[in-house]
Amino acid sequence: MNAEHPSGAQFEIRHGEQRAVVVEVGAALREYAINGLPALDGFAQDAMADGGRGQPLLPWPNRLADGRYEFGGRTHQLPIDEIGRNNASHGLTRWLNWTLVAHTDARVELRQVLHPRPGYPFTLALTITYALDAHGLTVATHAHNQGKEPLPFGAGQHPYFTVGTPTVDTTRLLVPARSRLELDAERRLPTGRQLPVPGTEFDFTTPRAIGALQLDECYSDLLRDPDGRVRAGLAADDRKLTVWGDQHCKYLQVFTGDTLAPERRRQGVAIEPMSCPPNAYRSGADLVVLEPDAEIELAWGIQPEF
Repeated sequence: MNAEHPSGAQFEIRHGEQRAVVVEVGAALREYAINGLPALDGFAQDAMADGGRGQPLLPWPNRLADGRYEFGGRTHQLPIDEIGRNNASHGLTRWLNWTLVAHTDARVELRQVLHPRPGYPFTLALTITYALDAHGLTVATHAHNQGKEPLPFGAGQHPYFTVGTPTVDTTRLLVPARSRLELDAERRLPTGRQLPVPGTEFDFTTPRAIGALQLDECYSDLLRDPDGRVRAGLAADDRKLTVWGDQHCKYLQVFTGDTLAPERRRQGVAIEPMSCPPNAYRSGADLVVLEPDAEIELAWGIQPEF
């Protein structure tokens, strides 16, 4: 008997020296390498995604306190999947099987329709496209409200990156942000305060080594280039990669993996592009409300220099 891969079907794409693997379960990005060198601290073909690795976070990223929120005059209760902190976490699509729409040498597109369910009684069609070209990897997420009433929406993704250092301590990190959200220590939820970054230990507006600093921070007030994109990144020796987000990327969650399984800790840096902050379904901060038949497309990508 041929055993099924824990992450379902595997979709490989290539362009020049770049190679990526996208999987059926969660439409996650499992591998991305350049010249045979991994740019992604992903997961093996015979393993399930751990720590959110490479998974799109839809229809909300990060944490939602108690899994409870009010929308359209009604109170909704979502399942609690971060049990120790009593939070609903990272959306509803991470463990669903996505449907293949198209697959060429350098591009793959997957689709998922969220039908009404307890806690999210809306109809939301989602497609994710991964495409390689001479500039790197672009990930585009398209959302379409196919129901008859408005719905709440947010998006993010959870890749961990590496530039070949044994741990993240010697990796140089760039995060172009003026502020970070104050998160409470117990549940890692926003307190409502923004803290200035310049001059603090969390200041990576100029690239520098991470050292022993433990990061699980939501950066805000992002600095953008003239083209409207925000560009963060990692570097070490002669390897460098840039992680960019479009105008919808308003927050970057940066995580050094210190709470993962011991053998996985501080092996890569998660730089998570997000359209809204943690707990947005409750706070309303930068929450997208999609009216019936409304659509939105968000994009982020990776530009390697190996």
